[in-house]
Amino acid sequence: MAQRLPVLYNKKPCYDIVITRNFDELGDELTALETANKKLCIVTDSNVDRLYGEEVLKALEGKCVRAVKYVFPAGEEHKNLDTVKNIYTFLIEEGFERKDMLIALGGGVVGDTTGFVAATYLRGIDFIQIPTTLLAQCDSSIGGKTGVDFDSYKNMVGAFKMPRLVYMNMSVLATLEDRQYFSGFAEVMKYGLIKDAAFYEWLIENMYEICERDLDVLEEMILRSCTVKKLVVEKDPTEQGDRALLNLGHTIGHAIEKAKNFELYHGECVALGTVAAAYISWKKELLSMEEYYEVRDMFVPFYLPISVEGIDPQEILRLTKSDKKMEAGTIKFVLLKKIGKAVIDRTVTDEEILAAIEEINYSEEDAYE
Repeated sequence: MAQRLPVLYNKKPCYDIVITRNFDELGDELTALETANKKLCIVTDSNVDRLYGEEVLKALEGKCVRAVKYVFPAGEEHKNLDTVKNIYTFLIEEGFERKDMLIALGGGVVGDTTGFVAATYLRGIDFIQIPTTLLAQCDSSIGGKTGVDFDSYKNMVGAFKMPRLVYMNMSVLATLEDRQYFSGFAEVMKYGLIKDAAFYEWLIENMYEICERDLDVLEEMILRSCTVKKLVVEKDPTEQGDRALLNLGHTIGHAIEKAKNFELYHGECVALGTVAAAYISWKKELLSMEEYYEVRDMFVPFYLPISVEGIDPQEILRLTKSDKKMEAGTIKFVLLKKIGKAVIDRTVTDEEILAAIEEINYSEEDAYE
């Protein structure tokens, strides 16, 4: 039985998050969106297409006038305006009109890119999200943030565009390689840290089942993650206030992601950034030392890094200054007041940021201490 979470936008029903274990109900969901007279375009990447492209295309049969598929190469390096331009060209050549619809089938790169195309093609076309990674299911597919990278600067070009539906088939998580799967867990941990201490404790208690990808446990984990994000984005859909709390770990995380040329996954960088933010929180006497080390060490059982090799702290600091969360020349830093309570702090100094970067900067000397 599918779980359903309705999401509001400006206090009105906007779209549903459907959490299920197969694609069996996708056709009915499309019927409910009145797609019978629309053309549908699945946008996906080369990895996901190989696994699920034809299955989802088959689910569209009889639900629309015509269904087509656009596949671009997998990888963060393809989340850019060149890919957007190629999708525009494909849609124009296929005769897509404003009444038609896009379907984002994939992880965060596919979802963010497709959403941006939907926001800008013909000044706006409907789209739905079918997220296929843990990170996308728990985080990036929800809330209407879309965008692409620009010259490796993360999500610098984007728009807010709400989907018509988010359809999550949890069974696809079984096909994720371990590193990709655990990368998504960084965003799950974030929800407990910023808003829900009980959820954080639940994650610790269910550590083994999460690592084993037990579907019953994953269903509750995804539902609780989505519930936290839903409540945050409903209150602040365009990030004028509390939604910024969702950026815990992202300021330094994005800087590391760029500095390492995207060799690390997004979630791995968020984990590193969260450790750095927790360190600053400790040094500013918001967290106790014990709480800092607990937050840091909680990433380890989920195979997420708490230190990184080969970074230049000064370069990371410089890159944080180009983060899109800068405001009047000041970084809006998300810190932890306690586990389950985050705050926005505009007083973090360069010295405090550098100290936090040094805390996660691994060197060979550290191995012999």
